[in-house]
Amino acid sequence: MLKNVAAVLLDGVHPFELGVVCEVFGMDRSDDGLPVYDFAVVSAEGPGLATHCGFTVSTPHGLERLEEADLIAVPAGEAFTAREFPPELLAALRRAVDRGTRVLSVCSGVFVLAAAGLLDGRRCAVHWHHAEQLARRYPRLMVEPDMLYVDEDPVITSAGTAAGIDACLHLVRKEQGPEVANKLARRMVVPPHRDGGQAQFIERPLPKAPADTVGEVLAWMETHLDREVTVEQLAARAHMAPRTFARRFRQETGTTPYRWLLRQRVLLAQELLEGTDETMDAIAWRTGFGTAAALRHQFLRALGTTPNAYRRAFRGPQAA
Repeated sequence: MLKNVAAVLLDGVHPFELGVVCEVFGMDRSDDGLPVYDFAVVSAEGPGLATHCGFTVSTPHGLERLEEADLIAVPAGEAFTAREFPPELLAALRRAVDRGTRVLSVCSGVFVLAAAGLLDGRRCAVHWHHAEQLARRYPRLMVEPDMLYVDEDPVITSAGTAAGIDACLHLVRKEQGPEVANKLARRMVVPPHRDGGQAQFIERPLPKAPADTVGEVLAWMETHLDREVTVEQLAARAHMAPRTFARRFRQETGTTPYRWLLRQRVLLAQELLEGTDETMDAIAWRTGFGTAAALRHQFLRALGTTPNAYRRAFRGPQAA
């Protein structure tokens, strides 16, 4: 049973991510019939810690407090993607997992867990902005850049900022049931479970390649996304044989004509959902998907959420 929770801090801690853990596990809501946790904030680098916002945090608890915790949460911090971490903290985290304690990271806190070796061979989540750095620095990890959180019990990792709330509520739901998690979410005025993943928030237009031989075709495709085209038709525009065109296209863009076109259509659909009141049928027609059902299918596959949910997320419920 989850009763004893410790949030372990390093210098440069991000206040919001710390606040997420404090909000879920550190507040007494017994008047609402919610569980009360034995909660403590623990310092891994002295009694006083600076935040990245310019104020300080002090706590009387040191790493010895981790020895009795059922859950250890590691919030994000400044420069976690590049800095080294205290060996005594990494050793304490390894001991905790060995005795059955769960550990949970919020955003770049995952770098601490990775440095401790707790994620070797495991899937993990991190803010999409840090995904490449994490995978490059710790190649034995399996980074899931689209996920809001990943539960590889006893290690739970979450993506940036609000995804930490999702991970904490998931753990409460897992340990104490959906009724407790839902009631806590209502108190916090947050959804008990969010649809989709990070993909809908990632800014990732296709890289601009030199495209020496297919550049003119790419420009034409960008302005004719509503048209159905074949590789043979595109190859004719480039004055190449279809097989030669397909090979050159992959060499210069890193993908196939179909996948390139599909991604551009999804990007255009995102722009229209965010910036217009057009109907799903109209957007499907303009983006070349043809029908609202086809748009929904491809949007869901690419971004892990539906067009309606995406529009609500970025324009508010009245827009849907």
